[in-house]
Amino acid sequence: MKRLLSIAIIIGIATASCVKEDYFGLLESGNIKTLLVSNQAGNAVIDIDAKTVEIEIPGGIDLSEITIQKLELSSFATADKGVGDQLDLTEPAIIIVTAEDGSTHIWTIKSFVASANPQLDNGNLNDWYQTASDYFEPGIDAASTIWGTGNQGTQILNRLATTPFDLGAGNRAAKLETLDNGLIPGTLGFPISAGSVFTGFFNPDNIDPTDPQAAIDFGTPFTGRPDKLRLKYLYQPGESNEDSDGNVLSYPDMLDIYALLEIRLNGNTERLATAWFRSSETIDDLTTIEIDFTYGELDNSFPDYMKPADNVYVSPDSAAFALPTHITFVASSSFDGANFAGAVGSVLIVDDVEMVYTE
Repeated sequence: MKRLLSIAIIIGIATASCVKEDYFGLLESGNIKTLLVSNQAGNAVIDIDAKTVEIEIPGGIDLSEITIQKLELSSFATADKGVGDQLDLTEPAIIIVTAEDGSTHIWTIKSFVASANPQLDNGNLNDWYQTASDYFEPGIDAASTIWGTGNQGTQILNRLATTPFDLGAGNRAAKLETLDNGLIPGTLGFPISAGSVFTGFFNPDNIDPTDPQAAIDFGTPFTGRPDKLRLKYLYQPGESNEDSDGNVLSYPDMLDIYALLEIRLNGNTERLATAWFRSSETIDDLTTIEIDFTYGELDNSFPDYMKPADNVYVSPDSAAFALPTHITFVASSSFDGANFAGAVGSVLIVDDVEMVYTE
């Protein structure tokens, strides 16, 4: 994924350099594009027409001291609140946004109590929207979706490794396929594109040519403590599993599906729970699987790939009761696709992603 994103970044920079800054007048837009606050349980619901933001907060949280963690506005707009400021959401709060032209826009921020057993928005993967580049991404629209794919990195190669899959009767799923990138990309060391879907989004504001993955923000706000991850899947591995140099590997391609519950505070991330499934088995029909969440540190009975790279977990006491702040869900048609290893033709279909809670 890194080298694919490098290409995307290079093309994006070249394209941006051709844009002429010859517009006249000052922008009148004074919108809130993104709002993230402490203890938030899901994506904020932003209504640009009504100038409202609705935020889901778990029960029992002190609403009088909610801290702004992220605030994105229209280009060149400013606000009377910023990151680190507090909102009192015991009743609707106000954020005043001033557009570049000096006009003011009054935004109302409201809170509502989160479900004790939350699910991922559009977890059934039925909703897909058409992008400006004429391909489809999961969600109702780009502003509200919690889902991302690798398509933003691969569509520049005329490859779409993640597409909606019609199951009939209005039911859709995500089809993830490992594709051949063609001769020239192959000679440059990225012969394949693995299909992927994940919670998160591609953030062009974080583009860093030295670290292409910095542009991907994995995860979405989430505050549940599920016992299992349930979903439906179908998998057909490709015939020849190869590394990025085209060498045939001694093992077959494998799907990867996992969910990580995390606590993110003050710029630090600690792993709370792990649910992971990796398999090369051919499954020709959509099959339901349940994957247990393991709370706390993973011992030596778990493979290293399941463990956080920095080995940072919550404390044992926190593992027993703490609520996460975020969940990262990832599915891929080739488990090592980020390193451009995989089998062309591997297909993974994912549907009905659900969190299972037991009483």
